[in-house]
Amino acid sequence: MTTDRRTPTPATDRRTPTPDRRPSTPDRRTLLADAALGVLADAGMRGLTHRAVDAAAGLPPGTTSAYYRTRSALLTALVRRLVDLDQAELRAAGERAGVPRDAAELVRGIASLVDARLTGEGRRRSLARHACAVESVRDPELREILVPRENPGRDAVRRFLDGQGVRDAEGRTLTLLACVDGLVLDRVVSGGTVSEDEIEGLVVAALRP
Repeated sequence: MTTDRRTPTPATDRRTPTPDRRPSTPDRRTLLADAALGVLADAGMRGLTHRAVDAAAGLPPGTTSAYYRTRSALLTALVRRLVDLDQAELRAAGERAGVPRDAAELVRGIASLVDARLTGEGRRRSLARHACAVESVRDPELREILVPRENPGRDAVRRFLDGQGVRDAEGRTLTLLACVDGLVLDRVVSGGTVSEDEIEGLVVAALRP
């Protein structure tokens, strides 16, 4: 009788794999784009260099240029990241608040967004946003990326105006939000906050027949 000398096959482990609970980290490109946003906010367009982004990201010299070969490529990645963050912010605001029930609720919602854009990281992003807007005047690709996009926040404003019988609710929405952006820019430059009275004035103007 021949003895089977083959090595026994281990029994299959039927235990359910333990999920990886480690916190997710941004990929390298996103990390660099975030660092570039910070550099732009703190040092302006002239300070936005590959070397400065490497330092801000805490990565070895040459890392940024390995991912974004030219300054134009770096700036484009920065703007795309900025738009993604802005869209996420507006989407969350819109989903959280829904369509305003009255003008006072719309004023409060806009005031909350404005406050977020004038303090902390929101203020730094506002600085970067306006620097990119100026740069896009000479760069059609950046200008296309910065075109206002549909999101629940903007949609909530339009639906509110439409529900109030405002003609051209879409156009009024764009004008209202552009005026809000103008107030944010003014306060980023000159300091201070935007009062609810100022926002209320813009809302009243948007509601005019």
